[in-house]
Amino acid sequence: MKNIDIIDILTNGKDYEGKSVVVAGWARTARDSKTMAFVALNDGTSLRHLQIVIDKARLDAHDLARCLKNGASLLVEGTVVPAMNQGDYEINADTIELLGDCPQDYPLQKKYHSLEFLRTIPHLRVRTNTFNAMLRVRSKLSFAIHRFFQENGYTYIHTPIITGSDCEGAGEIFHVTTHSCNSAKLSKDEAEYMANDFFKRKAGLTVSGQLEGEVAAMAMGKIYTFGPTFRAENSNTPRHAAEFWQVEPEVAFAKLPDIIEIAEKMIKSIIKAVLDECPEEIAFFEKAFESGLREKLTSVVESEFKVLDYSEAIEILKKSDEKFVYPVEWGLDLQSEHERYITEKVFNKPVFVINYPKHIKSFYMKQNDDGKTVAATDLLVPGVGEIIGCSEREADYDKLKQAMVERNMNLDDYVGYMDLRKYGSVPHSGFGLGLERIMMYVTGIANIRDVQLYARTTGDLM
Repeated sequence: MKNIDIIDILTNGKDYEGKSVVVAGWARTARDSKTMAFVALNDGTSLRHLQIVIDKARLDAHDLARCLKNGASLLVEGTVVPAMNQGDYEINADTIELLGDCPQDYPLQKKYHSLEFLRTIPHLRVRTNTFNAMLRVRSKLSFAIHRFFQENGYTYIHTPIITGSDCEGAGEIFHVTTHSCNSAKLSKDEAEYMANDFFKRKAGLTVSGQLEGEVAAMAMGKIYTFGPTFRAENSNTPRHAAEFWQVEPEVAFAKLPDIIEIAEKMIKSIIKAVLDECPEEIAFFEKAFESGLREKLTSVVESEFKVLDYSEAIEILKKSDEKFVYPVEWGLDLQSEHERYITEKVFNKPVFVINYPKHIKSFYMKQNDDGKTVAATDLLVPGVGEIIGCSEREADYDKLKQAMVERNMNLDDYVGYMDLRKYGSVPHSGFGLGLERIMMYVTGIANIRDVQLYARTTGDLM
């Protein structure tokens, strides 16, 4: 008999009531008494566990003792019956097969473990309720992102992970090479070193699929990329990781107001999907991590997002009575404390801040007519701050080139990108949403290391 997913028993128990079924999973907890034993079984398909009820007189005592260990993997055949909790179902076991024993040094013996401790055992932390729920939400959220763009006529583009350019121009890239550690010492100069390397030039892991995404948008009109990106940023904050996933749409013929509208619709769509499709997980996160989580997310879905000029934001911050740690002056970037004040204390809803000073933003952003600002926006949300970086792209060849020269960028690395402005240039816009950032927002989990299967941060490659 084929085993049935535990989620099937828990949600459709009435269909199985009185029938013999087979389920498989890992023992999360076990209780033993003189005549009866109980195992909470979980196979990963549900946040809830399925209770296995065992009449000890019917099963071999030696084998049963090994089955009543946290972490043991079991194959259970038995009859589905209503549980004492009204509406729930459990299984009266007829047979239990031990698939994999679990010794007493299994680290997950207690009901609660700190997230810091769980980071030391990433290969096992996925068996906890927190990571069971997190990974399911991450899966649903990722699918919702794809669904939004697919249903709105976008083409999904796979941009290269290995690249010869640095999208942000900040130099925080991981270098890709086939050379050994001693190759640099044995080469007489950099030219010889590169000539003997795989690509014959500097190569690195991509920090963004944007530049290649713009190439695709110049032919396909509306595209999106969704994949891993990498930044060698030596930062140890709860919001930064060296490897993370981003969704990055690029839209031809779209100006800043157009892409703002698209971003708002996407955020509302994917958050609503999580609320609708992950009610148990959201309830768990609300209880364990962030009180009022569902209300916060519902408010985002139902709010009309505010659009606020950067200069006006600076004036609001200056006139406030808040004692900010970081200074507030026109020309300085907004810090998390400023962003949260604007969203939580002033407007109490998501805010698009637009028209940032050009010297604090990337080279590719469209320069406004005032010569001081660019057509860029960050979407700020209550509780976190920035979750989306967005802009209209500079479509003028000469202006783009000048911005790159001012930043001392190597123009040879961007020939194809600049050519887009020579051959049929059009207004176009796009944004980047870090999957882990939106995961932190919808789960209430405060550290980016805890919304990934394996976290990649400075000094950590477990």
